[in-house]
Amino acid sequence: MPVYDFKCRDCGEVSEILIRGGDGQVLRCAHCGGESLEKLISSSYVIRMDSSTSGATCCGRAERCETPPCSTGDTCRR
Repeated sequence: MPVYDFKCRDCGEVSEILIRGGDGQVLRCAHCGGESLEKLISSSYVIRMDSSTSGATCCGRAERCETPPCSTGDTCRR
């Protein structure tokens, strides 16, 4: 069950709310009890697609290692 951040349109406070499976869950502000909530995008949803460090191998060296665990054949193991 995911936890999302919501901003209350009535009081402006931000709350973390656990979303349970199924329909019919009424979301309320933890501060004022208002039901007018806006779902926020939090930084935890940002996914970095480039997993390698620019200009470095998987172990952080500028050149590929000659022995494992960093190299297998001609490519750096990542």
